[in-house]
Amino acid sequence: MGDTRRMLLTWIAEVADEPLVLTPEDRREEWETNTWWIGPDDGPAPTAAEVVAVFRSTAEGIRRRIAELPYDGPATFYAWHDEQARQLRCSTGSVGREELPFDGPHRPTDDLLPIVERYLAQQESESEESEESEESEEWEEPGELSVDGARGGSEPRPFPVWVFAVGT
Repeated sequence: MGDTRRMLLTWIAEVADEPLVLTPEDRREEWETNTWWIGPDDGPAPTAAEVVAVFRSTAEGIRRRIAELPYDGPATFYAWHDEQARQLRCSTGSVGREELPFDGPHRPTDDLLPIVERYLAQQESESEESEESEESEEWEEPGELSVDGARGGSEPRPFPVWVFAVGT
């Protein structure tokens, strides 16, 4: 396995050992401490199945850590693909699966594979586009944006968020 692939998988696994805050009275602190993201990277990507396996292992590790804490409440580890930022993100919060701290429309899911596949496909597509843009200086008009940032004024579609219960 190449260094880039190993780095990505290692990084996801290390999230289980990072600082963890569960404070229902201060969700901002939870968000700032518990949220991590993976951005665009050069080199070969791991397979979607490898990424899913490491995320599951990470969630199990967080579940074990929470079981040892003096915290007795709901907690969810969750992951999503932020297409606009070109990132795969994950976080842990003292909330149930239906109470995730997103302002926009989202839908909880138990299936992480399509989320990871979409992220990896975006990375691959952007890598190819980057190579092509070096060969061509053309610039494309971005099109009109509505007030909410969606192209053409359409309502944003709910994005999938993988959820994994790590608390009671």
